[in-house]
Amino acid sequence: MKKTDIVYATPSQVKVVPHFDLMSHPRRCPWYLLPVEWLLALPEAIHIVRKIHKVNMEQFKSPYLILGNHNSFFDFKVLTKAIFPHPSTYVVAIDGFIGLEKLMRKVGCFGKRKFVNDIVLVRHIAYSLKKLGVNCTIYPEARYSLVGTTAILPESLGKMIKMLKMPVVTLITNGNHLRQPLWNQSHKRKLKTEATMTGLFSLEQIEKMSVDEINAKLKEAFFYDDFAYQKANKISITDPHRAEGLEHVLYRCPTCGAEFMMESDHDRLWCNHCHKEYIMSEYGELLAVDGANTFTHIPDWYEWEREMVRQEIIKGKYYIDIPVVIDSLPSANGFYRFGEGRLTHGEDGFVLSGNFRGEPFVFRRRVADNYSVHIEYNYANKGNFVSISDNDDTYYLFPQVTPDIVTKIHFAVEELHKIYQVQEKTDEK
Repeated sequence: MKKTDIVYATPSQVKVVPHFDLMSHPRRCPWYLLPVEWLLALPEAIHIVRKIHKVNMEQFKSPYLILGNHNSFFDFKVLTKAIFPHPSTYVVAIDGFIGLEKLMRKVGCFGKRKFVNDIVLVRHIAYSLKKLGVNCTIYPEARYSLVGTTAILPESLGKMIKMLKMPVVTLITNGNHLRQPLWNQSHKRKLKTEATMTGLFSLEQIEKMSVDEINAKLKEAFFYDDFAYQKANKISITDPHRAEGLEHVLYRCPTCGAEFMMESDHDRLWCNHCHKEYIMSEYGELLAVDGANTFTHIPDWYEWEREMVRQEIIKGKYYIDIPVVIDSLPSANGFYRFGEGRLTHGEDGFVLSGNFRGEPFVFRRRVADNYSVHIEYNYANKGNFVSISDNDDTYYLFPQVTPDIVTKIHFAVEELHKIYQVQEKTDEK
């Protein structure tokens, strides 16, 4: 099946189909496939990536753990150029294997269900580094950045690094979000990007540092802001469609407060409630057509929305109850559609429910289970989705009302989890 295919099934029918094998060890890419990998990645990477800066890399020799920021599929091509001619294994989400599982496994990819704790993953990473003797690449943000800034990193990352006892390198790319933002996949911009590859932790440093110190250093190393980078480097984007899709991430009007009333076309973004209108400049700033500017810097608007959701949670006003179409992804064979169900989300976490051809279905995820969540816009021409998983299945949920509510849900998941963590630490005292 393809990602775009719609095949109906009941939960009991999906339960008995073969599920994705998360246990198989990663493989080293065979020598005869490496030239193919290079051919698919290097020509575009050489053409697009202006420079890969290397910092403190003299003492770092393969194999090492590579942690990269994630803004587009092009990140993999940048990585190929950065580590050439060395191979790597890669942690890839299950949907990345659809229709290509045999080849993906052969070139070193191994699967992961997003935002699910998985000790097997750590074993696979250790196997890559220590048994296969090759680099292993992870994109710990676990999804494309929504506005070209750092997404939340899991606290378990520091623990994993301590357990692995292997050198760690970061690869932070600037410009990939500007080139093809998640909210506008239809118009790839013609611009150069650059990356910085840094030898972050030697084995000796890891042994001396605490988990908290490692996580703090990772957070510092992963700071990036593509819109600030654009402005600082005077990168002009004259694409006439440069603002199209911004309403997916900037769904709330800062002038009147209305949600899901934003709309865009070409280089303009406006609110259909109060009619405040902005033009996106060629340097990525949002400038008001009339009156005072509100947020000229897109990430500032985005973080304001986060704070509004947090305040709703604190005041006990946040609760989502919406109809969703449910697609199940048990394996890389493709999606199975249950039909329309219901999704609720609040201080008790997610509850997904429905009745499909007489079969009742309920799936729950507690606030403690998800520090973040995966969302995308117009996925495979099916619409915006939010996905939730356990180790057996991943459910792609397509809202049947206000599709941009997925962005609000993702804020709520992260803020609810932060509040939960604070409360947990308080209770421990």
